[in-house]
Amino acid sequence: MPISFDLSESSRISKDHYNKIAREQMRPISRKYDEAEHTLPTEWVDFWWNTGRKGPPPPSDPNAPSDGFVTVCIQAEEICWGDCGLYLRMPTPALGGSAVGAAGTPEQRKHFLAPFREGGHPIWGAMAITESGAGSDAAAIETTADFDDDTGEWVLNGHKIFCTAGEGSSTVDGGITVVWATVDKSAGRGGIKSFVVPANTPGMTLIGCEKKMGIRASDTVSLRFENCRIPSDHLLGSPEVKKYDPKKSGDKGFKGAMATFDASRPIVAAMAVGVGRASLDFLKQELESQGVEIRYDAPPREQTAIERDVIGMEADLQAARLLTWRAAWMMGKGKPNNLEASMAKAKAGLAVTRITQKSVELLGPLGYSRKLLVEKWMRDAKINDIFEGTQQINQLIVARRVLDYSSSMLR
Repeated sequence: MPISFDLSESSRISKDHYNKIAREQMRPISRKYDEAEHTLPTEWVDFWWNTGRKGPPPPSDPNAPSDGFVTVCIQAEEICWGDCGLYLRMPTPALGGSAVGAAGTPEQRKHFLAPFREGGHPIWGAMAITESGAGSDAAAIETTADFDDDTGEWVLNGHKIFCTAGEGSSTVDGGITVVWATVDKSAGRGGIKSFVVPANTPGMTLIGCEKKMGIRASDTVSLRFENCRIPSDHLLGSPEVKKYDPKKSGDKGFKGAMATFDASRPIVAAMAVGVGRASLDFLKQELESQGVEIRYDAPPREQTAIERDVIGMEADLQAARLLTWRAAWMMGKGKPNNLEASMAKAKAGLAVTRITQKSVELLGPLGYSRKLLVEKWMRDAKINDIFEGTQQINQLIVARRVLDYSSSMLR
């Protein structure tokens, strides 16, 4: 059966719709909130909550096939073409919602995600995983969750850093923060569970916002948990502690928590593609205005260095996009996509870093100046190679899956 790369009518409508939002609502304020880090972009938040989240118009044929999760990635690419930091500041369930969807029960999904559909004011969701001593190695998490038999509550204690959307999720009523904690440190990965902590829960304290190189419009925070009590049903998945086996299905503990990345990594890859495309589009536009032609039909030996650079950048971007769509398509079909999600994330993170750096280089002093957004895109790009699993971690996951090695066999 031949493979088709044609998008459905629904995806084409979505692409045009979100590109218009990126162009008209985001680009005009992109520099403003890059400069004003930690300032709530109220005009963008209000627009998204009241208008943007309603989505694009429906296709002409309501029964026509859709591209499912691929359309979500198309939305991410288009909006991040506008501004990656503002994308991360949108009032949405975001990573917290992905975790609830991946590891939660139907009742939990309905309960925790309903406010995002029905709430009267902007609401955020976030994930609290990273600690000062636990970044890519989730098994090193020190935050604890102890069950109080007398009250029937979980008690969280620990300190989390680099929580994207953590300010809104922890302080605005209706928001949720999904916290990774261990119920049994001796069990390693098998003891890691995820817990939903509603905004303004006593014992959860916002310590401060990070000052960042890029995605400066995004609220990235540190959170402290001191005897933070939550009901027993705020645990996602089973409280049972058992040895973690990534090859076994049905494990809603650490495996359920890690399944969040199978959904989020294609989205982050799509974000990277959006930033890379913004930079490449601008570069090609500037080269054209200066009379520089990209001769795609010329033999490589006759092409200029600039032509070879641009064509290479386009190839990297297209490869990253196709890997992203493949991982997203598998996710939407309910197929295991751990390998494909990591491949897309690794490729896109590397591609966007190279593309944005090369764009700044080819534009010379003007590209390095703050008169253009190109330098901002270069700063925004690098985080896509780091969060949701670093380049090295994703390459390690790919190697393990391809070689069928366990984590103990290939470290």
